[in-house]
Amino acid sequence: MKNKIIEESRVRAKSVGSHSTRQLNGFVNFIRTQGVVGLAVGLVLGGAVTVVVKSLIDNIVMPPIGLLLGSSEGLKGLTLSLGKTATGQETVLHYGTFLNDFINFLVIALVIYLIVHVFGFDKIDKKKE
Repeated sequence: MKNKIIEESRVRAKSVGSHSTRQLNGFVNFIRTQGVVGLAVGLVLGGAVTVVVKSLIDNIVMPPIGLLLGSSEGLKGLTLSLGKTATGQETVLHYGTFLNDFINFLVIALVIYLIVHVFGFDKIDKKKE
């Protein structure tokens, strides 16, 4: 009886092990075929490009614009007072911050566009068709 229980345990263990191996192999195959690694690399590089471009805009491009506009904060210093609330607090529309973020977006999109064309990533998809 004891030997029978031990043998059944071994059979179950082999079954679980082979199922786990199949699951792991399926996961590895998914990563290979779906380009998950390439996507992850793209996201990391995109984040790095975003930081560099944002720094370029905030520290190089916007200070001269701020000098022309008379604001030490560049476009971020542009505001519009909408008046006071019922509690007496000033309501301010910070449209300069929006303009600054919009310029950040445009420059980042331009940099990504140039990277795609310089390295020829746009031609890779056409070759697959």
